[in-house]
Amino acid sequence: MDMITPTRLSVLSLLLTGAATLSAQTHAPVHHTATTAHTAATHAAAGPAGCAKDVPELSPKIPALPAGDCPKVLYTITTTPSVKLDYVSPMEGPDLRTTLGLESSSFSELYVDTKVGSGPLAEPHKWYTIHYTGYLTDGVKFDSSLDRKEPISINYGQHMVIPGWDTGFGGMHIGGKRRLYIPYELAYGPNGKPPTIPAKSELIFDVELLAQSDTRPEPPAPAARPAAQPAPSETGKPDAAAQPAATPATPVPHPTAPATPTPAPKQ
Repeated sequence: MDMITPTRLSVLSLLLTGAATLSAQTHAPVHHTATTAHTAATHAAAGPAGCAKDVPELSPKIPALPAGDCPKVLYTITTTPSVKLDYVSPMEGPDLRTTLGLESSSFSELYVDTKVGSGPLAEPHKWYTIHYTGYLTDGVKFDSSLDRKEPISINYGQHMVIPGWDTGFGGMHIGGKRRLYIPYELAYGPNGKPPTIPAKSELIFDVELLAQSDTRPEPPAPAARPAAQPAPSETGKPDAAAQPAATPATPVPHPTAPATPTPAPKQ
């Protein structure tokens, strides 16, 4: 799977840095061009058995969904300008309303529950422990907690992360797995997060809800350091007398921990 460098980039830090900016963007009118996929007709309309219609095409590099599963609408947002254009001089072009961003728009977050958890129902404002993998629609995997072998923890619904994450786990049970289709309006907005997230990028997340708790989980203990190697003797070989009776196995290096979550400023 293609990875964007640097490989140590943590999507949690991206989620955190995008939270405050996107909070403002989701309350502001957002103009859509004619080629924008996220329209009311695209995401709000449902096909057979509640399946969303015209789901964005994904690269085959992204794991296929189980047979019979289809994306459904988690929720749809329609923005309406709170101001109106009372007068336009003939000297202005016909696209002034578009230029000023006074057009209504509609976008939806989609989901597929690929595994229904057997644990308790996820509750709002709890600390969630989550494994995830994030993709761009072209198949680029930009980060994964599974690759780091370390899940992350967020305080759900507390604006610590992008809106698409802060609202994307509703109805899940502990142990469940879900695919989220997050439109750019609920991710990093029209500008993206270069160089990792291009402008107007829809993000695909495969998430697994591992646990929930009332308080923030303790971070994992760091791995033990390997024992120091004995100094070589004058012959260039380790001094036999200085070597331990048995050489312990070298532990797996501890992965880089994600950034510490910081609540976004309240609006």
